[in-house]
Amino acid sequence: MKIVHFCLSSFFIDGRLYQENELVREHARAGHDVLVVASTETFDERGHTHYTHAREYVGDEGVRVIRLPYRRWMPSSVAQKIRSHPGVRKILEDFAPDAIMFHGSSGWELQTVGRYARTHPEVVFNIDSHSDAINSGQGWISREILHRRFYAPILRKAMQQSGPLLCVSLTVMNFAHEVYGVPHYRLEFFPLGGQIPDDETRAVHRQEVRQLLGIAADDIMIVQSGKQNRLKKLPESLRALSAVDNPRLRLVIAGVLQEDVRAECEALIAADRRVTFLGWQDPDELTALLCAADVYLQPGTQSATMQHSLCCGCAVILDAIPAHEIYVDGNGWLVGTQSDLITALREVRDANLLALQACSLDFARRKLDYTVLSNRLLIRGGR
Repeated sequence: MKIVHFCLSSFFIDGRLYQENELVREHARAGHDVLVVASTETFDERGHTHYTHAREYVGDEGVRVIRLPYRRWMPSSVAQKIRSHPGVRKILEDFAPDAIMFHGSSGWELQTVGRYARTHPEVVFNIDSHSDAINSGQGWISREILHRRFYAPILRKAMQQSGPLLCVSLTVMNFAHEVYGVPHYRLEFFPLGGQIPDDETRAVHRQEVRQLLGIAADDIMIVQSGKQNRLKKLPESLRALSAVDNPRLRLVIAGVLQEDVRAECEALIAADRRVTFLGWQDPDELTALLCAADVYLQPGTQSATMQHSLCCGCAVILDAIPAHEIYVDGNGWLVGTQSDLITALREVRDANLLALQACSLDFARRKLDYTVLSNRLLIRGGR
C-alpha cells in the first residue's frame, strides 16, 4: 500500500521513539511505500522547540520526508498556530495514497486532506488526537478561540470522511468531546505504544547496562526520563528517594534538565550517591536502559516513554490521573501526593517485581504493540 503520514499538526522529530516515528517504521518494515509530510517544527538536543529548513530527504526511519514551510503571506507566529502550509493537495495528487494518517486533530491543512478524501472515497483516512486540557487550550483565548472556534469545525468537517477520532488517552477523549464537539460514538482509544523486545534481548540489555552503570543484579533500578521540567516532578522524585533509607534503590535519570528545575535537581542529584544522571539518550540507548530497569517512574505529566517502559517489562509508579488508570493494574502504583510517592518507593523493596513486570508485559502485548496498532490504520474505520 501507499501510505502518507501527515505531521503538520504535531511535530516530527527524526529518529525518535514517538508515536509518529514508530508507526512510520512499522509501515516501512511491512513493505509499504511510506511518505511523511511534516512541518519544519522539531526539537534540538536539549529538547527545545526549533524550526528546521523546508526540504525533502530520506529520514532515519528509512522513508521519504517532505518538510513544508509555513505560508509566507501571514506572520510566522500566526502561521505556526494556524498550521497552514502550501503544496499539500499537490503532494496528495502526486503520491496518490491508499491510506492517510493525519497526526494531530488541530490545524488548517486537515481540511485540505479532508477535501482530498471526499473526492477519493476509496482511501482509508484516519485522524488521531493528542490534545487534552493539560497540553492544549490552557488559556481562555487558546481554548475558546483557537481550539473551540477554529480547530473544531475543521476537525468535524474532516471527520465526515474519516474513521473515528483516534485518541491517545481518556483525557484526550474528554477534550475532543467537550471542546471539539466530537460525539462519544466517534471517539476511539488508540494508545501510545512501543516495541516489545524479546526475552533474550531484555536479558542482554539488563546485564550490560547494569554492569556499565555499576548497578548490582539485586539492586532495584528505577528510571525517570524525558524533558524534565516542573510538571515532570523530578525534584519530588529526588526528595522522595532521599526520604527512603534503602541502599538497594538506584535512580537513573535519562533526559534533559529544563531551566525551571536545573539548579534544584543538580543539587539533589549531587547529594545522593544512589542517583545517576545520564543526559539525553538516543532511542536504542533508552530501550536498553528500560530493559535493564525494574521500575519506570513518572510522578508528573504524561510521557510517551511510559508506554515504552511497559513494553520493556518495567513495573510502574505513575501520577494518579484518570489517563494513567488504565495502565496500572497489578503492575505498580498510582501516586497522587508526595506521601504516596514515598510510600511507593518504600514498598518497592518488598514487592514481587517479577510478577509486576510480567503484568506490564502482558498488557503491552495486548494493547501497546506498534505492529498491532499500525495495522489498525490500514483498516477502514480504524478498527
